Amino acid sequence: MGEEIRLTATDGGQFAAYLALPARLPAPALVVLPEVFNTNPHIRSVADGYAADGFIALAPDVFWRQEAGCYLPYTDGGRTKARALWAELDTDQFARDLGDIVGFLRARPDCTGKVGVMGFCLGGKFAYLASTRLPIDAAVSYYGVHIDQHLDEAAKRGCPILMQFASDDPHVPEATVAAIRARMDGEAGVDIHVYPGTEHGFNRQGYPPFNEAAAGEARRRTVALLRDCLA
Repeated sequence: MGEEIRLTATDGGQFAAYLALPARLPAPALVVLPEVFNTNPHIRSVADGYAADGFIALAPDVFWRQEAGCYLPYTDGGRTKARALWAELDTDQFARDLGDIVGFLRARPDCTGKVGVMGFCLGGKFAYLASTRLPIDAAVSYYGVHIDQHLDEAAKRGCPILMQFASDDPHVPEATVAAIRARMDGEAGVDIHVYPGTEHGFNRQGYPPFNEAAAGEARRRTVALLRDCLA
């Protein structure tokens, strides 16, 4: 189990993040970016799992500038609140905050200096943007939304990226995945997978629409990339 810590942004603002440490240090670091429901108990359990695999895992409060400490359940009410917070989120500002998070992790004395970013849904978009805007070593995007709106940045990608999508996802439809493939598939360091018979959120263990087989395969691919790039 991890703990909640406080970080300071470049502009002086302070925000919370959930930190889970591996048994052996020093270790590479991994930013775990949440779905639109923010860093709720499920995302914290994901961070715990990657800490158990040997990474310093940090899951930040994405909406700290909108409403700090608002971690939401997978309910209709939680979804409504999440969408309201998302509507207020400044993409460029949070990308800068993410740069502060990466810098914080890299500067830790128990970090090897290698940092990856992974994310789900909204976090999946920011994992992609981290690969194009920040000095990171690997990125993993699970069903990242609105990536197609930022494909003009693809040429700036500075690290390997694993992109994983659901086959039946109204938030990231087939046409969107096709646009991403058309721009990025076949480039060195790009690995794109679509999991048949899955829906948005298929990695959400313990909550619908969890798909055990797809989540397991996606996680194996994720760990393989992280170990290759962050070792």
